[in-house]
Amino acid sequence: MIRTLALAALAALTLNAPSAAEDAGEAKVKAAIQSLVPGATIDSIAESTLPNFYEVVLAGQVIYVSRDGRYLIQGSVYDVPARTDLTESARAKLRVEGLKEAGPERRIIYGPKDAKYRLTVFTDIDCGYCRRMHQHMDEYNRLGIAIEYLFFPRAGVGSESFDKAVSVWCSDDRAKALTDAKAGVALDKKQCSNPIEADYALGNKIGVNGTPAVFTSQGVQIGGYMAPDQLIQRLEQLEGKPAGG
Repeated sequence: MIRTLALAALAALTLNAPSAAEDAGEAKVKAAIQSLVPGATIDSIAESTLPNFYEVVLAGQVIYVSRDGRYLIQGSVYDVPARTDLTESARAKLRVEGLKEAGPERRIIYGPKDAKYRLTVFTDIDCGYCRRMHQHMDEYNRLGIAIEYLFFPRAGVGSESFDKAVSVWCSDDRAKALTDAKAGVALDKKQCSNPIEADYALGNKIGVNGTPAVFTSQGVQIGGYMAPDQLIQRLEQLEGKPAGG
């Protein structure tokens, strides 16, 4: 009986443990990345659909590294027969997971709860296209699009735009304060516990490099500012399609 249990435990360990080849391959991948970017933080390493390559998430970016650590591919990998951007699909999954960090309590939301489309938008109060987008808020909402704002002050933590975002967040009526700020109204400077720095870090984590950065609930980035008719058309085109399709 004891011998049977011991054998079963050994078999389970053998099945669950990574092979020596996999360990060696991942070690080579890590060494290759560290040789290019010393001190780089590797978020994950996983098998890739690209033969003999690993899919690596590095600071929120998806790259591919060969098993022997010799080759690194930075860019999109397409499945031609399926007409699918495999890299974009991977990015979309990362974004969905990342955006879960910011629940409704961390967002300034415009639109009905039963909106057909809910978009996460990283915004900067002083960004011209962000202001232009906000001017169309009523039209977006009438089309069934809810806008859920997170802050991404492009000048970084401690900048004037960052301080404006804090003042908006600390206002009694955040939605009105944000609308006023985007219209150029000077708000009283306020301080309170706020998520602005966390929003900015999240934006960097999922690859935001400009504002407004607009993401669907499936993690698809659909660009920046779009007029209401263009935005609804784009959302309808994406409806039912997998990310990267």
